[in-house]
Amino acid sequence: MSAPATTATIWDHQRLWVTLGAVALIFLAAIEALAVTTVMPIVSEALDGEALFAVAFAGTLATSVIGMVATGAWSDAKGPRGALYAAVALFIAGLLISGLALTMHQFLIGRLVQGLGAGGQTVALYVLVARLYPPNLHGRIFAAFAAAWVVPSMIGPFLAGAVAEYLDWRWAFLGVAVLTSAAFVLVAVRLRGVDLGGGEPQDRRALVVRLLLAVVVAVLAVAIGFSAELSPAVGWPVALGAMILIGCAVLPLLPRRTLRAGAGLPSVVLMRGIAAGAFFAAEAYIPYLLMRKYDFSATWAGIALMLAALAWAGASALQGRFGERLGNHRITVIALSALLIAMLCVLAAALFDVSAALVVVGWGFAGGGMGLLYPRLTVLTLAYSDETNQGFNSSALSISDATGSAVAIAFAGLGVASLGGGADAFAVVFAFGAVLIALAIVPGLRLGHAAETPAR
Repeated sequence: MSAPATTATIWDHQRLWVTLGAVALIFLAAIEALAVTTVMPIVSEALDGEALFAVAFAGTLATSVIGMVATGAWSDAKGPRGALYAAVALFIAGLLISGLALTMHQFLIGRLVQGLGAGGQTVALYVLVARLYPPNLHGRIFAAFAAAWVVPSMIGPFLAGAVAEYLDWRWAFLGVAVLTSAAFVLVAVRLRGVDLGGGEPQDRRALVVRLLLAVVVAVLAVAIGFSAELSPAVGWPVALGAMILIGCAVLPLLPRRTLRAGAGLPSVVLMRGIAAGAFFAAEAYIPYLLMRKYDFSATWAGIALMLAALAWAGASALQGRFGERLGNHRITVIALSALLIAMLCVLAAALFDVSAALVVVGWGFAGGGMGLLYPRLTVLTLAYSDETNQGFNSSALSISDATGSAVAIAFAGLGVASLGGGADAFAVVFAFGAVLIALAIVPGLRLGHAAETPAR
């Protein structure tokens, strides 16, 4: 399948349609992610579910852990084809349920189903890349995935806000479901006959244990989100207890020494979870802050996210081209510095009477930092993997991402609810994000140099 190293590209005739199909799925997932962030303030108000605002994000991320574990095992055992198809089908089903929901709880059910598919799709695509692309192309294909956010970042937030403001928020979900269905047909046709490799026999007992642990992690993460409906005196003990249990349950799903920031792959996986938690917990409240404090419309709040998304895509392209030259330590320092600047900017906006431009420009630094960091961590994960553990390691990276994001968003929602939910209360979210970024320095300096050596 592989062309000679000197001529192989992600767009050569052997990989063209696979690349286009995979990028199309990333593109539509980006549209949906940006749409949810923009329209959720309107959805929570329309369905009388403002107390469950954070659960709409955390719940999807939590159930995605189940999808990641199942898809990782499926891909290791039989290859990524069937796993990818099942994941996309669940993603579409979840969008339809949410788009047709009449109550906030029905909407959340759709988000939970959608999470199963979204998590599985991510892992399946990572394994697909590992099976079809040589190691020297991994940086470029993941940069292409990130670049698939460019057009959504230009039109997605604005379009979602405009749809919610002038038509109905439901079309932000139903429209993506229709487009994803069309893309799914294209992908299925283009992957037909492509050799995706075989699999290895799996320990069924170990798989069942891992799936049960993933369910426990998901349930506990959702429980943290629902604790916002309780009084702070009850909600915080419940949330803290759930977090401790999540830490215990997630251990077998990650490489050994992950929570201790072990050198190499463990630190790669841990850093992904911390950085994701900081970024996505804060971003969930950016449109809310702009609408609540600065009286932005849904359309303009969506536009405010464009700069960060564009910066993410641009930085990812730079990483794909110059990542080896920069090296892991430099990328870590630059990315975390940009993220910290962003957190401090939006924190100042939440606390003081400053221009909304500080939010928009400041959050652009966050997008740039994540654009450098995210694809680099994925490249490192594959470099530390071989054909026997690509599914496990890819799912571990995504599990860390989703679990870190779900727990951080849930705690952010609990913090906002405890402080009364006003614009000033959003400051606790951004301060929390700054603390997480500072903590990410520890694993960030222990990533190792697997990217500089051929994958096994």
